[in-house]
Amino acid sequence: MKNILITGGAGFIGSHVARQFVENYPNYQIYNLDALTYAGNLDNVKDLDSKSNYHFVKGDICDEDFIKELFDQTHFHGVIHLAAESHVDRSIEGPKVFARTNIIGTLNLLDNFKGDLFYHISTDEVYGSLGNTGLFTEQSPYKPNSPYSASKASSDHFVRAYGETYGLPFIISNCSNNYGPNQFPEKLIPLFIKNILEKKPLPVYGDGNYTRDWLYVKDHAAAIDLIFHQGKVGETYNIGGFNEYQNLNLINLLCDQMDQKLGQHGSRDLIEFIKDRPGHDFRYAIDASKLNLELGWKPSLTFEQGLSETIDWYLSHQEFLKL
Repeated sequence: MKNILITGGAGFIGSHVARQFVENYPNYQIYNLDALTYAGNLDNVKDLDSKSNYHFVKGDICDEDFIKELFDQTHFHGVIHLAAESHVDRSIEGPKVFARTNIIGTLNLLDNFKGDLFYHISTDEVYGSLGNTGLFTEQSPYKPNSPYSASKASSDHFVRAYGETYGLPFIISNCSNNYGPNQFPEKLIPLFIKNILEKKPLPVYGDGNYTRDWLYVKDHAAAIDLIFHQGKVGETYNIGGFNEYQNLNLINLLCDQMDQKLGQHGSRDLIEFIKDRPGHDFRYAIDASKLNLELGWKPSLTFEQGLSETIDWYLSHQEFLKL
């Protein structure tokens, strides 16, 4: 019997990872640690409460005494570290909050972990911005441009440093933009679904030509599962959706799918171009070929299919858009 700690497991990505592990590994005891800040929601994991191998723990990774007591009480064979502040706009307004959670919180976990694998989930934003061509690989140099990405880059470096200095067994993965069910409605896709339903403007930064690679959250959870069990200790794996969309093209597709599903027209008329945000990276694109070639992972859905499923989920869970 193995004890696995998932941090941030009531959040968007973490809830899908928790479900993946609870349902697929009944021989694991899954401890779901979350501080339940604005983006953490117990409703995301309420279906797991009845599972005998699932345990929810409310707590803050920044609370050093709490983390020490938790790790002293329970020997964790593995940690899947997802807890993080992750919204770029919020990081511009309050960078110290991001430094505290993403750096100090990670250090608290590293200091107390004595198990078999510390799996740290990070972002492609640590690599900075791409031009019109090229892809981020696992060898891409770090060049973070926002307080959020700087805090994540720092936490990545600390994980690697603990591996080199103290022999801590670790794996890091860097993923592209996630989307799908349960995402807090400050993010682009759920926010725009909400605004279309409420006939509110769809704010688009700059000229809308910023480009992102999009990863369906359930595919990300499956990749994390695969990397945790079959990945090589000390390695980094990039996880991407093998697709790129300019923001404006994505928003147009979202508007068209919403209009079709709602039996209406005119959602594109809600698009409103606004002043760009500081340090806005032009393009992210992930080369996930290492994960594909070494471990056999690939996305299960096209972006169009995943977006349709995402819209259907929010239309049937509209109370989630009111958070």
